[in-house]
This record gives sequence, structure tokens and C-alpha cells, in this order.
Amino acid sequence: MGRAFEYRRAAKEKRWDKMSKVFPKLGKLITIAAKEGGPDPSMNAKLRHAIQNAKAENMPKDNIDSAIKRASGKDAETMVEVVYEGKGPHGVLVMVECATDNTTRSVANIRSYFNKAGGSFVPSGSLEFMFSRKAVFEFKVHDGINIEDLELELIDAGLEEIEVEEDIAIAYADYTNFGTLHQALEDQKIEIETSKLQRFPTTPVAFDEEQMADIEKFLDKVEEDDDVQAVYTNIGAGL
Repeated sequence: MGRAFEYRRAAKEKRWDKMSKVFPKLGKLITIAAKEGGPDPSMNAKLRHAIQNAKAENMPKDNIDSAIKRASGKDAETMVEVVYEGKGPHGVLVMVECATDNTTRSVANIRSYFNKAGGSFVPSGSLEFMFSRKAVFEFKVHDGINIEDLELELIDAGLEEIEVEEDIAIAYADYTNFGTLHQALEDQKIEIETSKLQRFPTTPVAFDEEQMADIEKFLDKVEEDDDVQAVYTNIGAGL
């Protein structure tokens, strides 16, 4: 279906690359995971995934270790993950995932970005049906991997599809099968590069160039916020 290489993925990754605060954002997720399930990655799947993704972004080991240690500090006690929903410029639908130790600050900041862009918040849960949540795993394809055979092996673990472009493969499953598919990939000796939960629009919408300029300016502002971890929209492909 070409989902992995759609416009939104490329645009989001471009912005992510230029964000100067990427390591602190990744560090928050590591701290939250360590607080919830303990500091040992071998015994804490969520922490293992967070560390995996941090390494994929070339986060230094010292930063990762420091984030784990912070889990026992007072700041970690109030760190939570929250999702804000709203309509941005030109009616674009937006879901904003945050990790924060101060929800009052976060909601005020995110709301202000929407308001200044002529958008607005919507009640929590209003946009859930407009997005499908998927478990997404990225790994490199080498000569020892036969994708067709691998797909057959992973169907029982919840695999929906695998997309391949050059030497990169991306496997998808429903978000409820995240742990099952992750384990199945490891059992197949697949070295996972990144693993995450992502939201995809069920009904993508196209916007013209002028509209996209406004939307991109708004999204850049939102994603620069220290508390924001990920932003998802209903922007369609091929724009």
C-alpha cells in the first residue's frame, strides 16, 4: 500500500532530523519506561524498545544510562504520557503525543499553538476513529532474509504486511500485537532497527501548496516543543 514511504513520513522525518532537542525527547521515554518496568532492559520490554530507538538515532550510551538513572529521581514520579487532539490550519486533523512532568504546562503550550494557527482542540478521543494505530518495526534486509518466507512465519504473530524499499523493510501489525510480533522477529534472528507505535489516517486528505505551507509552519512549531514526542495528521500522500 506504500504507507511507509508516503508524504507524511518523509516530512515528519525531515523535521525530526533538524530538531535540536531530539536526545532529551528520547531520554524522557527511556526514563518513563525504566520507571514503569525497572532499569533492566532484558526484563523490561518497553525500556528495551526505547533504548533501541535511541540507539537508532545515535544517542550516546552515557545519555541513555543517565535517562535510566533518572527513573529513580523525583522528576520521574510525575512524568506521564498524554495525547492531545485538535484541528489545525485548513481543518487538518492532528494528534499530539507528549511526555511531560507538567500537564498544565503542556496543555497550555499545545493549545496556544493550535489557537495561533487558527485551529482548536477537540474533546479527548474524538479523533481516535480517524486514525489506525499500528505496531511498526524497521529492519535491514540482507542476503539471508527471504521476505516471502518471513511473512509466512510471522502471520501467526499478527503480521499484516511487510514493505521493502532497497535494503530496508518495515513490518506492520495492529498495535495490540506489538509484543508478539517483536518477539517473533527476534526469534527469527531479525535485528530490529526501530520499533514503535504509530498512527495512520484512515481517510487521508490532500491539501494544496498554499495550505501545506501554513500546515507545515504549524507542525514545525508543535514538534519543537520539549514535551512533544510525535505528531500525526490526516495529510494524504503524494503532495
